[in-house]
Amino acid sequence: MKKHSKRFKQIESLTDKSKIYALKEAVAVIKKAIPVKFNESIELNLHLNIDPKKSEELVRGTVVLPHGTGKKKKIAVFCKGEQESLASSLGVDFVGGSDLIEKVASGFLDFDCAIATPEMMKDLSRLGKILGPRGLMPSPKTGTVTNDIAHAIKEVKAGKIEFKSDKQGGLHVAVGKLSFSEQQIYDNAECVLEAIKQVKPASVKGELFKSISLATTMGVGLKVSI
Repeated sequence: MKKHSKRFKQIESLTDKSKIYALKEAVAVIKKAIPVKFNESIELNLHLNIDPKKSEELVRGTVVLPHGTGKKKKIAVFCKGEQESLASSLGVDFVGGSDLIEKVASGFLDFDCAIATPEMMKDLSRLGKILGPRGLMPSPKTGTVTNDIAHAIKEVKAGKIEFKSDKQGGLHVAVGKLSFSEQQIYDNAECVLEAIKQVKPASVKGELFKSISLATTMGVGLKVSI
């Protein structure tokens, strides 16, 4: 018979698997769990009322979390000339034009977000098979292809994240760290849910959310009321 850890038993004792929690209540329960040796992420997991096979029902967008992500993102900016000097002055991790493209083509992927000016996209397109599957390809839809790179960099540093539904109609978004206060986690989660509602596909009738749960990296998921 499998033996569960003291932490697992403690989490189980705090939760009711049959209960659907209000968001604020779910956050409070999660915060009571015994912390592990690392700062766990807290994630919203949603099942959406969409047909994932229909491209027009893809749910995708961006949102700036009011309290950030709790993680410093490494930013790569693909640009030339004066824009390159500007990006460097704003303290991004990697800046360059064709030289940075060649570096990535050779296997360099030590960054969490990529921003590019429109003039770079023709050359950058050849990295689609490398950056695309990792969610790193700059896109006008997410504001990461722009001539206003200062604004794009500022938003990423402030806690801008991208969300996108998957092939099963699910959507998973990290809304902070366990070290955050209850109010910070709640604010971030509420902000994400509102942003997702705002991009509800026109063809979807009724409620967009089928189910919502909130969980930590190593914890159980709590069902949250829609």
